[in-house]
Amino acid sequence: MNSSQVSSFTLSGYTDTGLFRFPLFLVVLLLYVLIVAANVAVMLVICVNRSLHEPMYMFLCSLFVNELYGSTGLFPSLLVQILSDLHTVPAPLCFLQVYCLYSYGGIEFLSLAIMSYDRYLAICFPLRYHALMTLKRVGFLTALIWLYPLFINMVFVSWTVRLQLCGNVINKVYCDNFYIVRLSCSDTTAYSVFGLVHIFTVIFGLFLLILYTYMRILWVCCTGSKLTRRKAVSTCTPHLVSLLNFFSGSFFEIIQSRFNMSRLPNAMRIFFSLYWLTSQPLASPLLYGLNVTKIRDVLLTIAHLRAAAK
Repeated sequence: MNSSQVSSFTLSGYTDTGLFRFPLFLVVLLLYVLIVAANVAVMLVICVNRSLHEPMYMFLCSLFVNELYGSTGLFPSLLVQILSDLHTVPAPLCFLQVYCLYSYGGIEFLSLAIMSYDRYLAICFPLRYHALMTLKRVGFLTALIWLYPLFINMVFVSWTVRLQLCGNVINKVYCDNFYIVRLSCSDTTAYSVFGLVHIFTVIFGLFLLILYTYMRILWVCCTGSKLTRRKAVSTCTPHLVSLLNFFSGSFFEIIQSRFNMSRLPNAMRIFFSLYWLTSQPLASPLLYGLNVTKIRDVLLTIAHLRAAAK
């Protein structure tokens, strides 16, 4: 059976919520509205205020756009499935969701790596920062953040679509590429090798970049002035928390996908499954909006002006 002949996939990760179906639907809907509102609000603050038109905030805008992209790839389908009794997804929509969610993860990781590099230049080379991080370089890095994950995941998904499948049941609450590949009847060795090469070259390379930049930043903090340490802490803390949050969610996702989690309660498996996709879009605008001094000051000014107007 070729995957093109599979008309739909069944998501078996859902359980019968009974009377809790509608409260759960409202909670998930509220969560989605909060994510959209928070990310759009911080983006508008950055776009409207010319004082925030700097490389760091441009990368943040790109990050927030990606949070909206990833959330939209998950939540509408999740809301439909909560109210559904069958929990089936048409094959084209399932592959589209796989593409959206995996490219979201790639864009997120690449964004965090580029932002680490940006903070490294700002703290280790403060006098040369604007000469090194020019508008042209910002444009190039932003294009790289988006184009590479969108392209490479198109390759992965187009490969998955061509696989011969022996089933259509995905043991998750959303479509997952790894689970679809496990349904394959054909040899997936070449697919696995390509994936491993990608992990060890690109993903491991980005991880080393993040590690190197923060080792250099830590060295500057240890040997620099009190003002340098204060600047490093104020600008790097939200980014470090965001990195740890993303890596934690990715770790949960990898563990659940690669190992047998059948002994865990279903509710816990669903939580781990969704944490990677929901924690970042909700946490990022709060982390950067409340902890980055310039954004926080602008938000406070807007709040004071609105209060005075009333």
